[in-house]
Amino acid sequence: MATKEQRDEIIKKQLALRKHLWPHIKETDLWHRKKSDGYTTIPKTMPLIMQMMDDMSKNKPVSSTYLELWCRTWDLSIVTLTKQEEIAFHAGFKGQRKTSTWKDRLKILHDLGFIDIQSGPNGPMSYVLILNPYHILKKLNEIKQPGLSKEAYNALFARALELKAKDLE
Repeated sequence: MATKEQRDEIIKKQLALRKHLWPHIKETDLWHRKKSDGYTTIPKTMPLIMQMMDDMSKNKPVSSTYLELWCRTWDLSIVTLTKQEEIAFHAGFKGQRKTSTWKDRLKILHDLGFIDIQSGPNGPMSYVLILNPYHILKKLNEIKQPGLSKEAYNALFARALELKAKDLE
């Protein structure tokens, strides 16, 4: 992990570059996670993780469903599915079948191991627990899950090392 001095130096360089490239931009023109409400933390590898999920889901993309769930957690990895139609819409599904299509994607994410689903007052899909995607991808790589390419897994592993993420070790 980078020291405070290293992080401060990176920030200093990025601020200087941003000021040079975009001198007309004010701080208030930018979104900052520590100054605004309504944010979440995601792995910097999330785009690659999401692509890998879609590659394994047999032409039924699940990444928008996964990201919507992730954005509904409060750092405890649990999502209560009380507003299923709204969640389905926010995940990108429209029309009469939006909720059933979204539930289908939840089942795929569950079958792949990225989430666990529990029943409750909203039916068989009332609660979701989001599991560590690195750990799931490591297991899926070990069992040679169809759709999970060695190229993508190696890219994820290399990027995790670069970021000093220890989850795949």
